[in-house]
Formats: sequence, C-alpha cells, structure tokens
Amino acid sequence: MQDPLFLSLVESFDSYIRRESDIVLIEKAYVLARDKHEGQMRKSGEPYITHPVAVAKILSELKAGPATLIAALLHDTVEDTSLTLKEVEQTFGKDIALLVDGVTKIGKLSFNTQASQADNHQKMLLAMAKDIRVVLIKIADRLHNVRTLDSMTPEKQYKIATETLEIYAPLSHRLGIFRIKAELEDRSLRYTDPPMYYRVSNMIQAKRTEREASIDNVISNITELFSMSDLHDFEIKGRIKNIYSIYKKMVRDNRAFEDIYDLLAVRIIVDRIETCYQALGIIHANFTPIPRRFKDYIAVPKPNMYQSLHTTVLSEDGTLFEVQIRTSEMDQIAEYGIAAHWAYKENKTYSKEREQFEIAQKLKWYGELLKMSEDADETEGGAEEFVGTIKGDILDANVYVFTPKGEVIELPKGSTPIDFAYRIHTDVGNKMVGALVNNRIVTLDYELNTGDIVSVKINKNSYGPSEDWLKIAKSAHAKHKIKSFLNKQNRDQLIIQGKEMLEREFTAQKVNDTIDDPFVKKHFEKNMVINVTDLYLEIGKGIISPKTVVLKLLGTEVDKDIMLQRQMEKASRQLTTHNETGVVIEGLSSPQLKLANCCLPIPGDPIIGYVSKQSGIVIHATFCPNCKQFEDNRLIEAFWSDKINRKYPTWIKVVGANKPTMLTDVVSAINALSVSIAEVNAMTTNHLEMIIRIKLLIGDAQALQQLMINLRKISEIYNVERDFK
Repeated sequence: MQDPLFLSLVESFDSYIRRESDIVLIEKAYVLARDKHEGQMRKSGEPYITHPVAVAKILSELKAGPATLIAALLHDTVEDTSLTLKEVEQTFGKDIALLVDGVTKIGKLSFNTQASQADNHQKMLLAMAKDIRVVLIKIADRLHNVRTLDSMTPEKQYKIATETLEIYAPLSHRLGIFRIKAELEDRSLRYTDPPMYYRVSNMIQAKRTEREASIDNVISNITELFSMSDLHDFEIKGRIKNIYSIYKKMVRDNRAFEDIYDLLAVRIIVDRIETCYQALGIIHANFTPIPRRFKDYIAVPKPNMYQSLHTTVLSEDGTLFEVQIRTSEMDQIAEYGIAAHWAYKENKTYSKEREQFEIAQKLKWYGELLKMSEDADETEGGAEEFVGTIKGDILDANVYVFTPKGEVIELPKGSTPIDFAYRIHTDVGNKMVGALVNNRIVTLDYELNTGDIVSVKINKNSYGPSEDWLKIAKSAHAKHKIKSFLNKQNRDQLIIQGKEMLEREFTAQKVNDTIDDPFVKKHFEKNMVINVTDLYLEIGKGIISPKTVVLKLLGTEVDKDIMLQRQMEKASRQLTTHNETGVVIEGLSSPQLKLANCCLPIPGDPIIGYVSKQSGIVIHATFCPNCKQFEDNRLIEAFWSDKINRKYPTWIKVVGANKPTMLTDVVSAINALSVSIAEVNAMTTNHLEMIIRIKLLIGDAQALQQLMINLRKISEIYNVERDFK
C-alpha cells in the first residue's frame, strides 16, 4: 500500500514487527478504520483517521505488539461508526475485540459530577486490572488528545487537562512511563494554570544557553575523570527538568525558582551494576556531594521497578546538579516502565494471561490492584470508596516502610501503624494492641516515615478497633476494614434487638410457637430474607414488623394485594365525597370549577383558569403541556384558598430496576408518609426496567416533593417525576 499515512505508521514499528502476516493484519485494520471514519473530521480540521494512527505510533514507541496496535487503530470505530464489536471479533479475533471493547467503555465515561467521576474511575481501573493494554491504549489516546487541545474550547481544554493531571499522568508514573508522564504533565499544565506554565517556561528559557553550557562542561569533566579511572563503557546525557516538576516544587513547597537546586540533571549509563557504584565513587571524589541528597534505588527499587543511583553535587562554577547513574536496562525501564519488560518480540509466544502474570510479578502495586478489583463488588462504600483506595493508597502513595523480615510496604503519606497492620492482613489490624517502630514502642497515631521498620503487637482476645481508629487511620483501605468490623458489631446488636422485639410480640399475642429457617424462607424470601438470623436483623432495623411475623405464623395475615386494593377503594371514596376544588377566582362567588384531568394540579402548583364552553372554568397547572394551545382571551387568574382540608389526586411515574420487591418497596415508602394510593399501574420494558404509574391523594406540592425525595433514596430507583396524560 502506498498510502503515506499508513507508510508512516509502518515506519514506526518496522524495527520490531517484521512478520508479513502481522503487517497484513495491521494494514487490514488501518483500511477498515480509514473507510469507517470516512467523512469524519477532527476539531483541528484533519481527517479523523489521523488520530488512531497517531495513537498507534505512540504505542509503537513502547514496542507494543500487533494486537495492541490493531486495537489502537480500531479504538473509536465501534463508538463512532457503524462497525460492531461482533464484526471486529469475526475479522480480528476475540483478544483484539476485548481490547477495543475495553477502550470503548472507558471512552464512554463521563466525568461531570463527583459521584459519577468516582464510579467511572473505578470502571477504568477495573478495566486496567483485566488487561493493562486497555489503559496503555487509553494513555496513548489521551497523549494525542492533549497534543491537539488547541482546537478545543477553553472549557473542554481545562476539563481534559485536569482529568489528565488527576488520572492519566499518575497512571503513567505508576507504570513507569516517565517520558509520556512528563509530556502529559507539561501539556496539561498549559491549560490548567496558563500564567504559571508560561512563567516557569520563560524562566527556563531565560538562561537556557548558560545552563546548557554548564551541562556540557560537567559532562566534559566527568568524561575526562572516567577516562583517567579506566572506566570506558559509558554514556552521559544532560537535561533540564520538565516544566511541571519545577511548577510542583514552586507551588507545593512554596519555593522560588532560584531556590530549586536540582534544576539540571546528568544521567550516566554504564554496562553493569558494579560500575554504577564505581562511577558514584568517582563523582563524589571529585565533586562536592550535598548532604542527605543521596538515594540508592538500585538496592531498594521503587514500586514501579525504577532503579538508579541519585546524588546531588556542586560543580566548580557553583552550579548544583542531580546525577543519576544506572545501567542501560534500568534506563529503558526508566523511560518506558513496564513496557520495557514486555515489549513485543517476534520469537516469543504471547498470551494475555502470561503478560498479566509478568506485570503482577514485577509491579507489586499492580498485584494489589488485581486483588482490590476482585473485592470491588464487596466494598460497602461502593465506587467512591474504591477510587479513594486506588488514588490514595496506590496512585499517590509515597511512604515505604519495612516489615521485620525486610519486606517493603507502600502506604499513603501520613499513614500510621494502624494502616500498616491492615495492609498486612485484616485480622492483624483487628487484633492489634500496640506497635514498635525501629524497636521502640510508639502510639497508634504515630506518623510513619520512609525507612521505618514496623512491628505489630496483637492479642487474640482483643475487642478490636474502636470508632477513634477511623480518625487515626489514613488509608481508605484501613478505614474500610475498620468500618466493616464496626458494622458487623452493630449487626450483632441489631440481631439481638430484633430477637427481643419478636419475643415481646409473641408474649403480647400469647403465641407459644417458634419459627425456623423454612418458615422464614417461605414467607420472607421476597424480602431477600431466608433464615431466622436475617429476619431478626430486619426486625431490629425496623424494616419488618414483629406483628407481621406473628400474623404470618397464625395464618391471619391480610394479603398485601388485598390491603392495597382496600386502600385504593378508600381513596376512591375520598375523591367522590370531597369535590370542592379549593380554588378561588377573584370576583366570582360560586363559579363552576373543575381541576384538569391532564395535569391534576395540587395546592402549591402555579395555576391558571381556562374558560371552556361546556365545563365552566377548568383549572390547569401553568406547566401543563396543554396550556401552550389555549387562547389568551379565555385564560383567567386563579389562586389556591388559604383554607384547604382535603387531599388532591395527582400522578407520579417511578422508573427503576425490574425486581420482585420493587412495587412493595415503593408502596411502603409512600405509606410511610401517610399518603394514600388511588391507582397503581406497573409494567416492564425491554431494557429490564420497571415503570410504575401511581395516582396519589396528597395534600400539597411540598408533601409531594418530600415523597419524591424519599422514593429517590431507594437504590434501585432511577427516576421519579410528575406524570401527565
């Protein structure tokens, strides 16, 4: 194929993908994406196909395999074109279809509100747990998007840039892809804080020539020193720190630009680990090292596998330099992170499972993410708490402590021995009675520091954590475990309370029978209660009345459908006997008034009268859709009376999940506010939803509003609104 765009893509991967069958498949994906996106343009005015090609090129820099490149080319087709996921699977196989589906799902996520943001971040991270390639594609997608932000509106620029700094840049950091992380940060800062971006950028440029000269001079001196010491296999690079890292130090640490001493960095790449320490000795012998600025990440690697020796030294001309010393393999990992370990090689057999295992083995935090994702459905706090755990305990973690056996544990900054104990195991946290840090007894609110050796003292007879621990714990993980323990304690108390309530009711009704699990399952399974213990719990929580249990036991319980029917008949009688409208028309003493059936207005609704030819004056709510069709000369002002002693009919529509107890839950919530039900209609849709239309008898709009608020609190209800004919 002579298509210039495709040839540029081939050029990006031809150094490591040479198998003809792979190239043919990539070409097939390119042609399909190009044809499906035909006629679609980006905001910049370019043909849309340029975007997926750019994403694939970014991934080729990470040496991504053919499957990942194909998924990158197709990542927007299912969402934005007529191509279906089934067609992708038929043409390219299940693995690529799953990748495209994963990226499509992440692409559909909206980040408008805090609650949905938490839920969506969870979905993204769970997608990562299933296949890390999905997030690599999304990171590449985001990188190209921030490269082309100029064509977006200012609001869109800020939103995308903020998301990038909060989610995608930290993910890139955790994956160790520092080259992409730095670009994401710098480009995003330009839109989130333009004044500071240009201020830092200008400061860097102001003395760039002098700084580059200083770097060249130091490189020359080090090269000469190494040659004199018979150290020959090395490479030296110099750089100025990226804009965002300088910005963070200025804003976070409140430091002036002139006070940032490690602005310049020199990277020394050698052949072996032993040579790293030899090079360090030469540097320290000939330059003045700055105290407490030496870090050995070779002996103790960072959780994202980063390894290097770091030291800051003073040169002869008084310039401070950060010096990084590492092997070529360490340098590859520093640039490309986890991708450097599983970069595509044509002579290896690949499987998603093997790649995931390798990643989990090399990235300790990723293994923890896999475990957390397995427990995500059980997290009582839901999506928001899960994302708090991920962002707080994983993305932002920066304190590293040791177990007595030398294992490194990563915790959020400010963590305490309580956080450490729960990270080891839930039972360790629940039974903890004390802690030693560096062989010294400390209080439970002691703030751990990097390098601390922590030992936990436990007592099997301990009563467990208290409410105060929630104030001390820093990590969301520990707080969740403490809450679970306390909730279980509360559960036990509610079970005891429920049992006592039922026993009192038995005594009051002079019932000598007992209940068992089969009885409970028969009568309360529709309430999701299948054993005696759960029944006690529901009674203790006030959800099931002990009188209901006794009635079922005696066989005298009135069927709920019959009760509802009686309630509706009573409401109908009320409608028949209370026929006064409660509406006042100024200047008319006994007007013929009627409340409109189409909108059924209630006190508190803004109203208007319509003079009809046959029915007198018909009262409508001003928001009634029919008001738009009325002739202005037939409209008359109307007001609600101050003295109203009746209930009014009105319709509401409830949309929720199609589950057996939905109607019962809705009716119970309405009865709890002493609101009468006149009519009920329920139906299910093709989308597995239940729609319930209810005619109510209610006092006024304020009472209706409170009722609708209460209904919306039911977790399975999606929407509640007034219903009009």
